[in-house]
Amino acid sequence: MTLSTRQIAYVLLGLAALFLITNAFFVVDQRQQVILVRLGDPVGVINPPGRDQAGLHMKVPLIDDAIRLDRRNIAIEADQEEIITAGQQRLVVDAFLRYRISDPEQFYRTLRDEQTARDRIERLLNSSLRQVLGSATSTDIISGRRAQLMQQARADMARRAQASRLGIQVIDVRIKRADLPSQNRDFVFRRMSTSRQQEAAQLRAQGEQRKREIIAEADKEVAITLATAREQQGQIMGEGDALRTRIFAQSFGRDPSFAAFFRSMQAYERSFADGQTTLVLSPDSAFFRYFERGPTGGAATRR
Repeated sequence: MTLSTRQIAYVLLGLAALFLITNAFFVVDQRQQVILVRLGDPVGVINPPGRDQAGLHMKVPLIDDAIRLDRRNIAIEADQEEIITAGQQRLVVDAFLRYRISDPEQFYRTLRDEQTARDRIERLLNSSLRQVLGSATSTDIISGRRAQLMQQARADMARRAQASRLGIQVIDVRIKRADLPSQNRDFVFRRMSTSRQQEAAQLRAQGEQRKREIIAEADKEVAITLATAREQQGQIMGEGDALRTRIFAQSFGRDPSFAAFFRSMQAYERSFADGQTTLVLSPDSAFFRYFERGPTGGAATRR
């Protein structure tokens, strides 16, 4: 069975209509935003940030093109970049950036697609990191002021993106790793080790000096305490001797014979206290006068 010319024409018209219908309708995912481009010029945006227009949409067949862009946050992992710090040290920095397409039409006019945007944004990121990190020391970059420096890099990157009319919103800039080049690590390690050894020697010297100061202060306090104690001892002994002298004087004044007897007893005590004293005296010496009297007061018999 052969088709007539009219039937062939109907089939062709049907296929053309099907093609036009399929080309006229398209589905927008909720994670995407679509720019309608008519003859190379953007004429509208579907499902932009802040609006929910996901679903089925229509465009002019064969005239409009639907350019799909990501609506989510986009991450760019920058290549390793060698940066010279304020202390003239070289650091190899790995960084990443997160951004969002905030103005799809401007993004398309400036960058056209996400791959071109990646190359352009990565160059801006490297330039921003060189400027911000180049004014800081390696210690600040690694640990000291890292968070503050990242805030400065984010603000600088946002300023550059706005000046370049990229149509993006910079969300975050971070450093994944900041390390010394391999050829400099050994040198820096030796220098840091020497610096720590010098610092330790200085601390030990300060500790030794402090120890000597403490010992000298303690010796001074001991000397002062001993001198005060000796002074108080002398005062107490002087007062005791004075009191003893007054008591003896009062006793001697009342009974002179008892006073003579008491002094003789003290002399005997001092003379024979150690048990090894040898005295050479005449038999009638006054030293033994109290040995010449008996218990009843009569003369004792000499032997």
